[in-house]
Order: sequence, then structure tokens, then C-alpha cells
Amino acid sequence: MKSKQSGFTLVEIAIVLVIIGLLLGGVLKGQEMIAGAKVKALANEIKGVQTMFFAYQDKFHAVPGDDAKSATNLPSAPAAATGAGNGRIDTGTWIGLAAPDVASKSSLFWQQVRLAGLANGDATSGQATNAVGGKLGITSNTARVTTPANVTGTTAICSSGIEGKLARQLDYALDDGVATTGSVFAAVEATAGTPIAAATAAAVYVDTSVYTVCMVF
Repeated sequence: MKSKQSGFTLVEIAIVLVIIGLLLGGVLKGQEMIAGAKVKALANEIKGVQTMFFAYQDKFHAVPGDDAKSATNLPSAPAAATGAGNGRIDTGTWIGLAAPDVASKSSLFWQQVRLAGLANGDATSGQATNAVGGKLGITSNTARVTTPANVTGTTAICSSGIEGKLARQLDYALDDGVATTGSVFAAVEATAGTPIAAATAAAVYVDTSVYTVCMVF
């Protein structure tokens, strides 16, 4: 008696392949959507810091982080929040300090904009975190953020821990997509997730690298 062999028909195999293709397409599309949402959040954060800077300046006629009259402008501000009043965020790194201190005007920036109601967060903290868990900060200290020769601006807003693919898209969202030109530049982080305190320009964006991205204005 002959045994009857059974198997998948070409039609069944084709249906399975179509289903697999649809599933893979859905996964890839979902990943693209997640990446797009991260880039949008990162861009909005950087633009938000710039908005805080100008809003504070318009309201108090002082640079946030450098406000020498913070005790008057911000009644709840501690004495440590008083800046030098020289119009620059020029002490310490853009990363700020865990606790606000005059040694880091970037840390005072976060305290002052939070006390002014321009930013969410604890005013006893001198740092901020971005959408991917890196640091977000601001400086006009040229010794800490060295811009490429063809990038102009006096103040830099920096965001760290950004994967290469996202960094490139972020540059496109804010500028020209090139790491060494325009108003946005980037530095490769030697250790992924460790911010570049003294940021310098990267030659190109590489998907497998992690960057600190800065926008100058």
C-alpha cells in the first residue's frame, strides 16, 4: 500500500511569504515611526531651550543663567542662583551640574528658567535630560564648544547620546543634514552616552556612532 505524502502547495507557500512580508514591513514601518517621533522630540527640545532663552531675556532683560538680578526677578531664587551679569553663559560646561552653581552658568540657566515658569522640572537641579536619556544644555563658552569655521553663532544648545541615524535626521530637521556646516554640528562620543563636554565638529554622520549634537544661534 502506497503512503500518501502531503506538503505545502505553491499557493500556500506564497501566502506564508506574503504574510511574513507584511509583518516585516509593519515592523520596519513601526521602527521608522518611533525614530521619527524621537527626532521630532529632540528637535522640539532644542528649539524649546532657544525659546526659553529669548523669553527670559524679553521678560527680565537678562540672559538666563547669567541674571545678576535673579533675587529680584525671581523672588524664590536662592543666592546661589545669581549670575555675573556679563551677558554670557560662560562658566563650566554646557552639561551643567547636578546642583545649580555659579561655577556652571548652564546649571543656573535651568534653575532660572524653571523658577521663571518657562521650563518644567525641579529648580534645585542644574541639569536636563533629552528624549533619548542624554543631557540637554546650553553655553556660550567657546572653550567648551568649538564650532567649525563655517558655523557661526555665540550660543550653543547641545543634546547628547544621539545615535548616528537620529543625529543625521535631527540635523536635517533643524538645518542642512551636514555635521560641519550651517547652524547645527555634531561630535562623536568616545563612549556612547557620555556627553562631549568640549564639543567639536564631526566629519560625517555614521549610523553606528553616537553623537552630541549642538545648534548655535
